[in-house]
Amino acid sequence: MPFVLPYRWLLIVTLVLTFAGSLMAQVNAVVLDKAVDSINAMMHRETFEWSEAARLLVLVSVILLGKELLAAVITFGQRIFGEKIRINVSRDLSLRVVDRILTFRVAYFGGEGNEPGKLQTRIDRGVMSLSNTVKNFFIDILPLFTSAVMALGLMFAANVYVGLVALAVIPVYFVITARQGTRMKGWRRRVFGTHQALNHGIMNILESITVIKSFNRERVEADKQAKLQNDSTDQQMQTRRISFLFEGLKTFVEQIGTVLIIILTAYLVLIDYPGMTIGKIMYHVLLFSNVSAPIRQLHRIYDDLNDALIYAEGFFGILDNDEEVEVSGNHKPAAVRGDFNLRNVEFTYGNGTHAIRDLTMHIEAGKTTALVGLSGAGKSTIVNLLDKFYSPDEGSITLDGVPLGEWDTEFLRDNIGLVLQKNHIFSGTIEENIRYGSPKATREQVEEAARKAYIYDQIEALPDGFESNAIQLSGGQQQRIAIARMFLKNPPIIFLDEPTASLDAIATEQIKNSIDAIKEGRTVIVISHNIGQIIDSDYIYVLDTGHVAQHGTPDEVYKQGGLYKDIFDASARSMNADKIAATLS
Repeated sequence: MPFVLPYRWLLIVTLVLTFAGSLMAQVNAVVLDKAVDSINAMMHRETFEWSEAARLLVLVSVILLGKELLAAVITFGQRIFGEKIRINVSRDLSLRVVDRILTFRVAYFGGEGNEPGKLQTRIDRGVMSLSNTVKNFFIDILPLFTSAVMALGLMFAANVYVGLVALAVIPVYFVITARQGTRMKGWRRRVFGTHQALNHGIMNILESITVIKSFNRERVEADKQAKLQNDSTDQQMQTRRISFLFEGLKTFVEQIGTVLIIILTAYLVLIDYPGMTIGKIMYHVLLFSNVSAPIRQLHRIYDDLNDALIYAEGFFGILDNDEEVEVSGNHKPAAVRGDFNLRNVEFTYGNGTHAIRDLTMHIEAGKTTALVGLSGAGKSTIVNLLDKFYSPDEGSITLDGVPLGEWDTEFLRDNIGLVLQKNHIFSGTIEENIRYGSPKATREQVEEAARKAYIYDQIEALPDGFESNAIQLSGGQQQRIAIARMFLKNPPIIFLDEPTASLDAIATEQIKNSIDAIKEGRTVIVISHNIGQIIDSDYIYVLDTGHVAQHGTPDEVYKQGGLYKDIFDASARSMNADKIAATLS
């Protein structure tokens, strides 16, 4: 209702047209009742006049055809306004869920069942089924049931007994329909779950196509999808079997009602019951057809509504999920220094991985701090915590002496530049992707950022220059686009998570020079396996399974021996440092 009520005037017009259309639906029964009785009276006169019969037939034809013309106009208006409500509601639902998702914590998207493919299915199916519910109600159900109520009222007005027979059939039908819904609810959930799994599986194939082909695992992935498809087919067939069984039963009940109406009306005509004429047989049959029309449509609409209920659970589960909304404080100082303090921090991911254990560290403002450790040591998790992508389970994190939770989240991230090992490039031009770092930047500022990232010349060499599609760039070029974004943003705090991992040696040196220039006077946190970037740091923290194993200046920690020395020496050996030194000498 909150999504429909903004269109209350469209709703009122639709309801008025629906009422008018329902009146039109009763015209046939009334006209044929009078016409049959008039023709019957003519046939029993001593003299039959064709002119009188012709006038009657012309009058009936004009009324019925005029009614059809008027009904067509009313139906068109009712459908077009109803469809406009549906389209607008569909748009509003889509916009609302996107707005909602953008407020969620990053942790939400790593939770079970919240994978991109499954979320997309939940949203798409939810929007489609809920907008179809609006359509079913205003375009299908409402006109049919309004017509049914009017027809039933006319039947009671003509004869109470006939009206009671018509009314008695309806509860039986609804009991069967309710039983059908209960029986099929579990199967519908299974079908919905299978649809989510299928969409997620297909997305995984598309995202991993290079790996699949490199290992010749096409057949394995095809077999996985085949199993999911077969499960989906079996579940859909079982759902259809149950549905067809109940539909057949409901059709039989409807026909019983029609037969009873004909028998009862004919009996009343034969015994000369007051007000009962031959015309009433046609009258009651046509009116009962209007009463049973919703019944004939109800099984289809009921299926759609049950689907909507299932899909709505997942969809509104997103809209109503207040627990996952990112919490923001209101602290927005005039300047940000970048002095981080972490005290006894504990953090565990939703999948149970205990990433940070009793971690304490001080990241000094205006200095470059390197986080060193083996894969899985918790380096990237620290960056995620400092950027408020996640919140610690225990302990405290402060920035410039203020608890991180009290900072305005948007303001905080405006003051942090983040370059990851793998950065997302959006569909669009190179200029649009660089300008993502500062939407109000001028073209000159975008070009200057590209120069600092040593990507300007390569962009200019492209046929469309800065208007080229960024998706078509190589991995290394895309990485430099991400670095250009950071230069354009120009924040006081910089997080660099393997920023030159996908660049060649010359590009790495160029980017290093640019980063060295931007480091001045800023707080920089570097995560890297590159010895050159580590030893340039003012201070390093060596992490081991989520806690600090060593810390100090690079020289101090190396002299301590231990994990850092092992990593440093292994890196030097892997680069053949002795041969490199010999070559240089």
